[in-house]
Amino acid sequence: MTEAAKVVKCLVWDLDNTLWQGTLAEDGEVVLRPRVRDLIAELDRRGILQSVASKNDHDEAWAKLEALGVADYFVLPRIGWGPKSASVAQIADGLNFAHDVIAFVDDQPAERAEVTYHHPQVRCYPAERLDQIATLPEFSPATVTADARDRRRMYRAGFARTAAQAEFRGPSDDFLRSLDMVMRIDRAGEADLARVEELTLRTSQMNATGVHYGHPELTALLADPEHEVLVTTLTDRFGPHGAVGLVLMGRHAAAWHLKLLATSCRVVAFGVGATLLNWLGAEATRAGVHLLADFRPTARNRMMDVAYRFAGFTDDPCACRTDLSPPELSELRRLHLVPSPASPPSTMTVRAVPLAGPFPEGGDAWHSR
Repeated sequence: MTEAAKVVKCLVWDLDNTLWQGTLAEDGEVVLRPRVRDLIAELDRRGILQSVASKNDHDEAWAKLEALGVADYFVLPRIGWGPKSASVAQIADGLNFAHDVIAFVDDQPAERAEVTYHHPQVRCYPAERLDQIATLPEFSPATVTADARDRRRMYRAGFARTAAQAEFRGPSDDFLRSLDMVMRIDRAGEADLARVEELTLRTSQMNATGVHYGHPELTALLADPEHEVLVTTLTDRFGPHGAVGLVLMGRHAAAWHLKLLATSCRVVAFGVGATLLNWLGAEATRAGVHLLADFRPTARNRMMDVAYRFAGFTDDPCACRTDLSPPELSELRRLHLVPSPASPPSTMTVRAVPLAGPFPEGGDAWHSR
């Protein structure tokens, strides 16, 4: 298993002499560069978000994008007279993306140099390379899932959700309840493997090991009766969040081994990770087993360590550890939990597959008939 190359998650466009031919403030009438419309649509289909960092009058430039029929493709545009490095940083922050998954295209070497100086991890491209972008590996995800094709709409729903939260008056839990969230935890099927693989590639802050699983490895785990591949989805009144969580788990006599737990950074504030861990603990309690969870520190996943610790995982010794072979990676830690019953959150409805045998008679707090 190898670390995957970083796929670009958002391409930030300059406008004048990049997205369109000419300078809007000087020429008035501008037209899209040849084949740019097709490139925008193709990147959108691949699930790569797109934004704008342009030195222009905002209203005039946005009206032109609307007239050209491409405005809807862009999220969090930054159009004004400030430095483009600041605009790119604001876009990355607004999307909660690391700089190394942001790309920037501009016809001016000075503008690209300014962005590179302030944000060396942002990948910058001259406008002359636009015809090549769709063929570059960093713009070519290994798989394109239904969630990827719908990614722009999901992010727009997220911005509307954030705006609603800013206007909400009351406790945060009341706002979460107002979202009417439904979280599903299901066994993955063959049709789910592409988006499961994508989750292992896209999650970094809430990925317990930073290890990415490819389609062949996931297929093998799916076919192994001693393993569970679980996928979590979330919906609310604003729309679907798509696949937001993944558990790869091995079953042993005395313990269940969480080889990988990953959740989308987009849903941290909704308690998806904590809910997933509480549900696993409740199921392990029903099964009479402990939980062992692999954790490998990376530059970005400290939040995952905090989530495990908050759920009660420790480094304590236990006889159940002898069921498992030693970790293959020296930096990998194996955390331990003696589970106890936990209740579902009051902020969402959870619909989960039972892991510890059939549904309890009449259902329980996590399962209902």
